[in-house]
Amino acid sequence: MRLKEETEYEEEKREESMVVQKYSIGGGLPQPTKAVVVGYALTSKKKKSFLQPKLEFLARNKGILFVAIDPNRPLSEQGPFDIVLHKLSGKEWRQILEDYRKTHPEVTVLDPPDAIQHVYNRQFMLQDVADLNLSDAYGTVGVPRQLVIKKDPSSIPDDVNRAGLKLPLVAKPLVVDGSAKSHELSLAYDQYSLQILEPPLVVQEFVNHGGVLFKVYIVGEAIKVVRRFSLPDVSKRELSTNAGVFRFPRVSCAAASADDADLDPGVAELPPRPLLERLARELRRRLGLRLFNLDMIREHGTRDRYYVIDINYFPGYGKMPGYEHIFTDFLLGLVQSKHKKRVAKPVEEPV
Repeated sequence: MRLKEETEYEEEKREESMVVQKYSIGGGLPQPTKAVVVGYALTSKKKKSFLQPKLEFLARNKGILFVAIDPNRPLSEQGPFDIVLHKLSGKEWRQILEDYRKTHPEVTVLDPPDAIQHVYNRQFMLQDVADLNLSDAYGTVGVPRQLVIKKDPSSIPDDVNRAGLKLPLVAKPLVVDGSAKSHELSLAYDQYSLQILEPPLVVQEFVNHGGVLFKVYIVGEAIKVVRRFSLPDVSKRELSTNAGVFRFPRVSCAAASADDADLDPGVAELPPRPLLERLARELRRRLGLRLFNLDMIREHGTRDRYYVIDINYFPGYGKMPGYEHIFTDFLLGLVQSKHKKRVAKPVEEPV
């Protein structure tokens, strides 16, 4: 396995060595005078979905070079990098990154490992949204009521009753580890059926939302919203006549786009831009992340009551329209911002 990884790494390095850098003239952000080197440490699945040819082509034209990081070699011996882009798991890798951030403050690491860990646990993932309690003229943003079950599934019915959660209930794995299973969900029509599930998990009140979910992609200060089909509404009649737990795959990821569907305007209308900008700005600050997305729903029958039901770090940007332009501009902006800070730093005069 290690030999295969080393072979893939060497092939990537050969490809990068043959890259002929091109520079575009005029338009967009000012082009760098030298290549912006972005080291990436991604799973093979993430590399395939993110580093698409259209992104790499545009990046080269803008003077950005993506270079594979070999996780089996010391990070400090590789590079030099302007930016490190990563989505690998494991305590050892997190420690390598933290050490690298301390010894190479001139390099931007996207994003800090400790901040990422915060959104890998559904017990804490939505806490910053709840604490924000956003409410203004454009609407309110909250989170569904939820309960964490860490052990003993037989206690779920009593725990749900004590918490006063309303049926139906959505059950999700507590930890998001990047696997398909960690993004599965189950819909329970009665709390007793939840006993068949395996803790640790989070039980969340299901909010009817017209079967449409808004994926709010955030790349630095840029925001892009797309519609996806989601779980259909549950009527009172269905709730009274059905029982049991129904399992679903990763709904928001596998679902087809709803952007071109013939939907009721009250369901299809995107959340107001000012509301999203304020929400994104606050969460960037509170979470300490620049690359994430929100799974957001509007309560069916309302125009301005929204709920965030999930937060994902470094999501599938390859499915975001125009992602290659947004992402390359973001990378160039990071480097330029860092350069301006260095230039603006006062120089001490010799005594």
